[in-house]
Amino acid sequence: MLPQNSDSRARTLLLAIGRRGTPRKLGVPGEEQNKVVYRLVDAEQYRGQSVVVVGGGDSALEAAASLAEEEGTEVTLSYRSEAFNRAKEKNRQRVQAAEAAGNLKVLFRSNVKRITEDRIEIEQQGELIEQSNDAVIVLAGGILPTPFLKQIGIDIETKYGTA
Repeated sequence: MLPQNSDSRARTLLLAIGRRGTPRKLGVPGEEQNKVVYRLVDAEQYRGQSVVVVGGGDSALEAAASLAEEEGTEVTLSYRSEAFNRAKEKNRQRVQAAEAAGNLKVLFRSNVKRITEDRIEIEQQGELIEQSNDAVIVLAGGILPTPFLKQIGIDIETKYGTA
């Protein structure tokens, strides 16, 4: 760590902020409720509840599969695209197994439209699905601070890892 008064210069700066950044929000009515969160800490805390997971990446699939393993938990996975193309094969298989066992409902080509205290509305291919709901876990990626960094004069060159 450099002293506060230090004048340091570098030609290159590696900014390793991860892929989450600021969690991406849905922008729907009711999203501000306490029952809407942007990460899964412990699947067990949702045991016996009706939970909707939103997203189609590895985090969303892992969360949905873990929740589906909790006894008495009703889990719906809502994803806007038609397939989990970005997710690892092992996570896709885990979700398929949970769905085949009847522990998980997958809604492709779907978008959350509204969240109320005890319900959620999801549009799927023009049809509105309304179901009871206790919790919503949004795992739809993050928003990186790219505009801010550019504003303060940092040139951005994004590198994508293979892991």
